[in-house]
Amino acid sequence: MLAKFHLDAAENQAIGFAGNLWSMSEERTKASYSGKSLRILVVEDHNDTLEALSRLLRHFGHEISVADGAQKALSIIDSKEFDAVSCDIALPDGNGYDVITEAKRKRPVKAVALTGFGGTEDIERGKQAGFDFHLTKPVDFHELRAVLGQIAA
Repeated sequence: MLAKFHLDAAENQAIGFAGNLWSMSEERTKASYSGKSLRILVVEDHNDTLEALSRLLRHFGHEISVADGAQKALSIIDSKEFDAVSCDIALPDGNGYDVITEAKRKRPVKAVALTGFGGTEDIERGKQAGFDFHLTKPVDFHELRAVLGQIAA
């Protein structure tokens, strides 16, 4: 059975849907991730999710940049290099498919769809746009760690 988690930015913790509580202490979280530090752009329009995911990834030891929409993401991609882009599909001023297509046109980068769209057609469209991984919300904490480990390898 997969463990699904809600990331709570205000409390700095991950809450399992079974009601279990995991503290995201910096030492414990970094110790649980053995990959190298990555430069990651997180593109997410839901502010609480953006904040919680960014905090979690920083605890893993990654360098994080954030964008709350497609245009801001594209602007950041023009100015910085990233190892990975984690991108929502539905954005207020565009979509994640276009963001990833443009990001990959500019330079090699691994792309992770982090979205509520998890149907077969959504996953196929993501592959066509250039996504390397497709994670469906709510985020599986362990699956996210595994994806980051693959990118860092």
